[in-house]
Amino acid sequence: MIWITLEHILRVLIAGLGGAIIGYERSSRQKEAGIRTHFIVAVGSSLMMIISKYGFTDMGNWNNVSLDPSRVASQIVSGVGFLGAGTIFMNKQKVKGLTTAAGIWATAGVGMAIGAGMYTVGIGVTLLIVAVQFAMHRHRKPFAATRMPHRLTVRIINHEGAISSILDVLDQHQIRVVSLHSEVEPSVHHHDVSDTSYLLLQSSVQLDSTIQSKDIVPILQSIPDVQMVKIDE
Repeated sequence: MIWITLEHILRVLIAGLGGAIIGYERSSRQKEAGIRTHFIVAVGSSLMMIISKYGFTDMGNWNNVSLDPSRVASQIVSGVGFLGAGTIFMNKQKVKGLTTAAGIWATAGVGMAIGAGMYTVGIGVTLLIVAVQFAMHRHRKPFAATRMPHRLTVRIINHEGAISSILDVLDQHQIRVVSLHSEVEPSVHHHDVSDTSYLLLQSSVQLDSTIQSKDIVPILQSIPDVQMVKIDE
């Protein structure tokens, strides 16, 4: 009995490792779901697959009881689908996060395969997913060369469309916004008695290899609404 239990634990661990490998690729590209998410999805799917197959064996001899070993496992596919949908969003009329959502769904399949004891299929699909992701991003720098995000602070005049102008300029120069926070400043100076209010944008940005952090300042200062630009080197 103890050897059977150890084998089940081994299946969960192998599934988690496969999920972590897929998640590492996503995390290295600053995607919404990374190592922890994919690891948990793979481990959870593997565990539920094991429960679905072996969790009700003690009821096999019960009268008037009909068991379906696939019933619990079948719910994983639809359940993980809702989880993956949370990573999909619209940005400037473009759908983002589809690949990550599909990866989470496929990771659940990997966990189910390994949980069912199909080690070769589960490990093979894990390697296939990672290989395809590498091939589709071959024009980008390898993981070790990924540049760390920079902290960008911009003060702009608060009116409709001001933030969109900033984001459009950043997008035109291949500067990816990882996170963005804004707050209203009533005035910049105490002697400013006008009705003008300002927005202070604090964001984390990922720079393309062709641009330096110091180049962002003049780019954003050329926008009429911008009052101040600061970026951590």
